[in-house]
Order: sequence, then C-alpha cells, then structure tokens
Amino acid sequence: MERNHFNVTRTKRILIPLGAGLAGILFLAGLYFGVMSWAEGFQAAWRLFWNDRWIIIPIILGFGFQTALYAILKFRLFVPIHTTSSSSALMGASGTTSTVTMLACCAHHVTDVLPIMGLTAAATFLGRYRLAFMWAGLGMTLIGILVMLAILLNERRRATQIAARIRATETP
Repeated sequence: MERNHFNVTRTKRILIPLGAGLAGILFLAGLYFGVMSWAEGFQAAWRLFWNDRWIIIPIILGFGFQTALYAILKFRLFVPIHTTSSSSALMGASGTTSTVTMLACCAHHVTDVLPIMGLTAAATFLGRYRLAFMWAGLGMTLIGILVMLAILLNERRRATQIAARIRATETP
C-alpha cells in the first residue's frame, strides 16, 4: 500500500504542474484569439497571430511554464518549501503583464468596436507601443521563471542540507 501512495504522489508531481501549465497556455492563447476573433474574425486573428508568432508563442509558452513552476512551488511538490510569498507576488505581477501584453497586441485592432466605451485613445496608445509591451511581457515572464527556479533550487538545497544533518545524527 505504501508503494501505491508513492505512485499517486509521483503522478501528482507530474500532472499538477502539467495541468497548470496547459491551463496557463490555453488561457493566454484563448484570450488572444477570443479578443482578436471578436474584433476582426477568426481568419484575421489567425493571420495576425502568424505574423507575430515569433513573440506571441514565447510569451504564451513562457506563461504556461511559469504557471507550472508556480504550481510546483504552491503545492510543495518536490521539496518542503518554507515560503512562496515572493513567487506568488511575482506570478501575479508577471501574469498580469503577460495578460496586458496580449491585450496590447490585440487592442489596436478593436478601435472600431470600442469608441462607444471611450477606449479609443487607450487602444491607439497600446497599438502604437505594442511591440514594446510584448517585449516587456516576455521579459517579465522570463524574470518570473528565473526567480521561481531560484526559489525552487534554494529550497531543494536547504532540504538536502537538512536531510544530510538528519542522516549524520542517525548514523552511529
């Protein structure tokens, strides 16, 4: 029965981050295609995605990877982590940046739809600086990934040191 418990834990260690990463990818891709399809139709959304794929795909995949790392930290899947507060704040900040980046990429295409809402100036501004916002979003995502990896590696090192001390006290 102990072996079955280990397998369930091992399965969770794989499925939870994988599911979280896929959910992040689907969320950001869905946001992009949803807004773009609403504004200009699916064919135009696909064409615009294909034109900017060199930056959109890394943003989407980076966000998914960051979401998976966050799940690993949040659910303490590989090491007993003492604190996740900085990763939570960073995930929120860079996740918001990635979302705004996708909206910035899309916003200048919805100017025909949004004048009633008073968002034409914002859409024009975001459209003008869309590549800068996209690079900033990718940069924030990469910083988030690096910080979460540093937290994970630091906690793993700490757990290894504690395990070594316990083994040293148990050996006669």
